[in-house]
Amino acid sequence: MSQSAESASLDNPIVSIERVSKLYGSIAAVRDVTLHVRSGEVLGLLGPNGSGKTTLLRMLTGYLSPTSGRLTVAGYDTERQRMDARRRIGYVPEALPLYAHMRVREFWRFMARLRGLDSAAAEAAIAEVAEQMALSDRLSAPIRTLSRGYRQRVAIGQALLHRPDILILDEPTNGLDPRQIIETRNFIRGLAGRRTVVMSSHILSEVEKVADRVAILLQGRLLSVEALADTPDLEALFLSLT
Repeated sequence: MSQSAESASLDNPIVSIERVSKLYGSIAAVRDVTLHVRSGEVLGLLGPNGSGKTTLLRMLTGYLSPTSGRLTVAGYDTERQRMDARRRIGYVPEALPLYAHMRVREFWRFMARLRGLDSAAAEAAIAEVAEQMALSDRLSAPIRTLSRGYRQRVAIGQALLHRPDILILDEPTNGLDPRQIIETRNFIRGLAGRRTVVMSSHILSEVEKVADRVAILLQGRLLSVEALADTPDLEALFLSLT
């Protein structure tokens, strides 16, 4: 699908990226990308390391400003209405920025307060997320004692405390063992229809197993956006484009 076809293919998208570029001097990390995301779908950003996936996600979350173009989340401009847009987003970067000295419940309470939840709402959200992430028996554990898989659950949990419309995951299965990868896949698929998920990966099979659509990037350019149901051989498509 061409970018112009993509631009015309969705009505009232929950995420809208219009002609977005990000330049660092003469180097373009993202080049003239147009991409729309439906409410309730799982969209996978697929591309090799350095293709612009993380830069695009950081602009979407408001951590970076685009050099040109416009991004909106739930109707809010990520530049002019940055805080309103951020309230609709739960974000898990690849590096999992957790406070390792804190216990799980303590960390989640801290994050809930930052998002404006009062004490009662925070405790209710923590109980809900702990059950959802299968962490009810780990709430008193120091984060530093947890495995990479459990730390990933803690990071995803903090992103869900305020019940965001959109969950953004940067390389969510990176560094996980096979069982943890499967559990993470199942969790992401379980969100389909209830929350919009935008996830990046450089692993083709991971995107293929969880996404409704895939956006393929290379050297900052959006090459194609395809529905997985209409793409019987994603590997062949990827190789033909890259």
